Amino acid sequence: MSRPKYQHITSRCFVNAPWYDLKERYLDLFLAHRIRPEIGLEGLCLYRESREEFSKIARILQENSLDCTLHAPFFDLAPGALDPEILEASRNKLHKAFSLIEIFHPRSVVCHLNYEQNKQGYKEKEWRTAALTTWQELTEIAAASGTLLMLENTYEKSPDAHEAILSTLNSPHARFCLDVGHLMTFAKTDWQKWLPRLSPWLGQLHLHDNNGERDEHLGLGLGSFDFKGLFNFLATQKLHPLVTLEPHSEEDLWQALEYLDRTALLDLL
Repeated sequence: MSRPKYQHITSRCFVNAPWYDLKERYLDLFLAHRIRPEIGLEGLCLYRESREEFSKIARILQENSLDCTLHAPFFDLAPGALDPEILEASRNKLHKAFSLIEIFHPRSVVCHLNYEQNKQGYKEKEWRTAALTTWQELTEIAAASGTLLMLENTYEKSPDAHEAILSTLNSPHARFCLDVGHLMTFAKTDWQKWLPRLSPWLGQLHLHDNNGERDEHLGLGLGSFDFKGLFNFLATQKLHPLVTLEPHSEEDLWQALEYLDRTALLDLL
């Protein structure tokens, strides 16, 4: 089935694309519709794929004048681990992701802060010391290439941990990525609790929808998130973050693009 062209939308946002899905299934679709990928580096691709294979896809994107962002791995990682062996393994995998900056020249690299109050809260000071070293190292790598490190919210219940880390890093290359779906499902709070506190660091949005029960990654408008309220706030505050759509199905991608076309929310940024 033919699909409408949304290049006036796709030229102003990115769309999540796990590495193997992009490489094996969706590259032609992204090229045909001028979709700029946020390339997910989860799983084993950082160990199994050669730099030549990454370079091949990067070259195709660059030849088609398609920017990208990267999403660093987060499963099984503990960037602020108290166990030195786990901390070293986590840093090593994150460094593998950041080594691809020189290949893809991404606008940003999104990482998960991975702070949970019911776990790390018992050793807050020790966690923060380890985490700061991790993010400082990666911020310096990003800065050297002119890209941005984005720290995304996942299971955090409040903006406290992000505010503490970002204010201490105090770098224009370390920013906050607001994931709106995670706010509803995991934090059980609305965006007003997180913004404007983290507005000084806001660099990126991850947009998907749900109804507050599961992290469903629905197309925009299929759940209950207040997208219009958020975008009106961004416009009022003159904030211009990068935007990534995070559908988990092709149908939800088209739903998200149609929603942004109909509501013209991107015109507010």
